[in-house]
Amino acid sequence: MDFKFRYTGAVDRARNGFARQGMMETLKAQMEVLKPGFCEITARIRPEVSQQNGFAHAGLAFAIGDSAAGFAAQSLMTEGMDVLTTEMKIHLMAPAQGNSLVARGSVLKSGRTLTVAEAKVYAQSGDTEILVAVLLGTMMAVKDTGQ
Repeated sequence: MDFKFRYTGAVDRARNGFARQGMMETLKAQMEVLKPGFCEITARIRPEVSQQNGFAHAGLAFAIGDSAAGFAAQSLMTEGMDVLTTEMKIHLMAPAQGNSLVARGSVLKSGRTLTVAEAKVYAQSGDTEILVAVLLGTMMAVKDTGQ
């Protein structure tokens, strides 16, 4: 969905918010793309974020998917506003095996108070991508505390 970029600096504020997230730092996740209504986050599949069979843990897919959807929503917020996830549903589609996971979040409907966003998470191995999770959630606009 195309969004008219109405708010000066929203993408920069969202990028700064990502830099302040301790969870993404812990997971060694990287924001690769951020533009109005869209965010892409990647994370390497490492032993520290794997489950007992060597697949990426579903928690990794959820964390980067939630953040990709959330920062896609944040990229459309007015000055002084941020977002918090109020609801997020995940469908696990396949075992997450490969070198890394990439989450691509996009806004489906942006509102003044609530924003509906989705994320698709893919396992990457070389040039191959396999869809491993689909997330759908609702983000609530909140005052940015700037912490």
